[in-house]
Amino acid sequence: MPPVIDPSNVYSEIAVGKLSPAVASARPLVYVPSANPHGGSVTVIDQTTMLVVASYRVGNLVQHVVPSYDLKTLYANASASNRLVPFDPITGTPGPPISVPRPYNLYFTPDGTHAVVMVESQNRMAFYSMPGFDHPRYVSVPCRGVNHADWSADGRYFLVTCEFSGQMLKVDTTSGSILGVLDLPAGAMPQDVRLTPDGHKFYVADMMHGGVWIVDGEHLVVTGKIETGRGAHGIYPSRDGMRMYVSNRGRLMNEEGRRSHEGDGSVSVLDPATDTVIGTWTIPGGGSPDMGGLSADGTRLWLSGRYDAEVYVFDTSTGTLVARIKTPSQPHGLLVWPQPGRYSLGHTGNLR
Repeated sequence: MPPVIDPSNVYSEIAVGKLSPAVASARPLVYVPSANPHGGSVTVIDQTTMLVVASYRVGNLVQHVVPSYDLKTLYANASASNRLVPFDPITGTPGPPISVPRPYNLYFTPDGTHAVVMVESQNRMAFYSMPGFDHPRYVSVPCRGVNHADWSADGRYFLVTCEFSGQMLKVDTTSGSILGVLDLPAGAMPQDVRLTPDGHKFYVADMMHGGVWIVDGEHLVVTGKIETGRGAHGIYPSRDGMRMYVSNRGRLMNEEGRRSHEGDGSVSVLDPATDTVIGTWTIPGGGSPDMGGLSADGTRLWLSGRYDAEVYVFDTSTGTLVARIKTPSQPHGLLVWPQPGRYSLGHTGNLR
């Protein structure tokens, strides 16, 4: 694992201006996957003009677009088509697909030797040797809906959310062994999980409890909760590590894919030093902000509008919604690229 440069801020290397040479030629684009179970595409948006510049049919139920560990390839996760579709970030175009069974989400171990595919529909994780996605090793999980993850500051273990059973897993990075299971409060539906900048705790967005659980990863216990809004879903650190942005998805769905209730359609700004909400950004007329990421300069937060077929762009200095861009149905884990950082742990830009 690359060394931690600043123990007080694990995100010190994703600061503005710290672009790796590996992304020097990458086009400033946003890749928006469509999680339509009967069809799927990746819509490409120019960050400067905020216009759609291309659309590629890559398979069914495209869940996330994920940067590779070395930042040189972007992978669209076409879950229902059993494939990862690599995109060249220099040209913004797709290449030949890679056969991978039911990839819901994609992560990489901190040393870059393995890819970890969250096979949500089969309740297991698949560890592949990199760089060729070879020799898969499957780990069955004692929960349902395994999907999002993040690593401890030292990379020894990672936490995983189990959406449909309301649980968290603690997993040994080297062996893939399940080190512990945490039952969240009744009715929980955990989504994204992110290590806080100080490296001492994890935030876990809970769609049904309308907030973020604070979890001690070492002891695998809940130590508190931050109320954000109904449908809390994605978590993103600011470029200076002083803030964490939480998307509160407007329209919620149950496990069978049916609408269950309406949420807030907002973004909560958290201070991770005090575990408090210090700002709330609203979407005029409502919306369904889901997954996304920050621009390289940190001035824009891009989020997919999961149930409104659009993408939202917020000005991070004011919290103002500056654009709504139409997309195909069910846009999900969009990727803003390039981003600063030395290496990628996966998802929609978990860089360090």
